[in-house]
Amino acid sequence: MARYERWNAILELLAQEGRLSVEEAAASLSVSTATIRRDFDQLAQQQMLMRTRGGAVAQSVSYDLPLRYKTARHAGEKHRIAEKAAELVGPGAIVGMNGGTTTSELARVLATRADLNAETGPRVTIVTNALNIANELTLRPHIKIVLTGGVARPQSYELIGPLAEGVLEQVTLDIAFIGVNAIGVEGGAGAHHEGEASVNHLLMSRAAKVVVVADSSKVGARAFARICPIDEVDALVTDKNMTEEAAGDFADAGVEVIRA
Repeated sequence: MARYERWNAILELLAQEGRLSVEEAAASLSVSTATIRRDFDQLAQQQMLMRTRGGAVAQSVSYDLPLRYKTARHAGEKHRIAEKAAELVGPGAIVGMNGGTTTSELARVLATRADLNAETGPRVTIVTNALNIANELTLRPHIKIVLTGGVARPQSYELIGPLAEGVLEQVTLDIAFIGVNAIGVEGGAGAHHEGEASVNHLLMSRAAKVVVVADSSKVGARAFARICPIDEVDALVTDKNMTEEAAGDFADAGVEVIRA
């Protein structure tokens, strides 16, 4: 198990139990107690948990895990969601995309799609505030990258603030793909950080069609800052674990549900 994957598993166990001993974590993850002690110490240095004698306890406040720790969560579902969402993009489309694990996977799928690689066809344009997405796609000759300015947020690699907003106010998009921390009929789409929520809302406001890409663990969850109410979302691409009841609620709210 890779280090970040192991750290993610430790933090999920702590979120469920509230407290975790070295021995419990070692047994659960099938690694040595020495490895777990090092993990606990390193996570404590980053204020992701609180170290105790013989174990660790969860932080008393909620936090947004850095993007590099999230990649192992629901990886299969996110790839299938990305493949399904990519079907909505045709040659020459102007696409908006915020940061996050699912949108990053979508960017990779678009970068390798055969019909978008045609040398003679129109290039896809991707407008994003995500540094990692821009970095991955910059050398793809068939994709034009437009990166907003702004202040970089280390947790998500997203650029936020007035400089990001200034660029987005000047563009028009065919479709915007929005990764979220939470999505629900009542609460709408949400993010953990208010700066990200503000830029994400502006990004989607510039698009003719707004598509939220989120695995089913985000459905019904809650987040600190609202990106938009549900009536501003045209479609939700999610996985097959979404319940029929939830899908029906979104359909009643006018949101097309696409399951991958």
